[in-house]
Amino acid sequence: MSNSKHSTRRPLVGIPCDIKMMGQHPFHAVGEKYIKAVAEGADCLPVLLPVLPDPLDMDEVLGTVDGIFLTGSWSNVHPAHYDGEPSREGTLHDEQRDALTLELIRQCVARSVPLFAVCRGFQEMNVAFGGTLHQHIHEVPSEAGFDPRFDHREDKEDPMDVQYGPAHSVNLTTGGKFEQLLGTSVIEVNSLHTQGIARPGASLTIEGRALDGTIEALSHHSATNFALAVQWHPEWRFWENPVSQKLFRAFGDAVRATANHKSANQ
Repeated sequence: MSNSKHSTRRPLVGIPCDIKMMGQHPFHAVGEKYIKAVAEGADCLPVLLPVLPDPLDMDEVLGTVDGIFLTGSWSNVHPAHYDGEPSREGTLHDEQRDALTLELIRQCVARSVPLFAVCRGFQEMNVAFGGTLHQHIHEVPSEAGFDPRFDHREDKEDPMDVQYGPAHSVNLTTGGKFEQLLGTSVIEVNSLHTQGIARPGASLTIEGRALDGTIEALSHHSATNFALAVQWHPEWRFWENPVSQKLFRAFGDAVRATANHKSANQ
């Protein structure tokens, strides 16, 4: 984690906002933990991207920022984007975020812009490439060969340190990008999600699973730049977690390399 002042401009990482209603007014917001992880864990300058009713222009966004970070959220990807069943009453959606992020993900991969996605962002990445979601994964039996499905949701009555504490292990795919990056085959992660991957997108590679078979990490198999996604929350106290530190440092390094390449070709 760097606290030094920067003599040169740090590369820019765009973070799409969520719509948050305050009274009758919509606000565009991003949680501080995500901003801090980009600013200090990746050592990049965070730029919040509004999710307007008319989505931002892709050329303008990706011509300005050097990487994209997709956060978690209380809202879920609208099931219309993956031909899912209508959501249960009370489910939060953010269709303005969907309208920006799903195309933004595809454009990041197509234009070789570094992309790191967590939680909702992980699910967005899957949907963007044609995958589907279980809306209540704890109710879905596990696949053959895996442990019985367990509940991946947090207990909202617990203190935050417990909610975001280690919840289960993830077995990383042998020889995969995550195993190579992290230098290990098994990691411990937190777990705070109701939805989960049902069918992975055809262009995505499964990089890690929980013992019950739940898909926890993905990469895009033909991406020419950093394009990784995780179901857990590496941004939580990233400075205390060696796995989180490695993920954000690698993302930041990819963003810096991209910014340097752009600068050299201007």
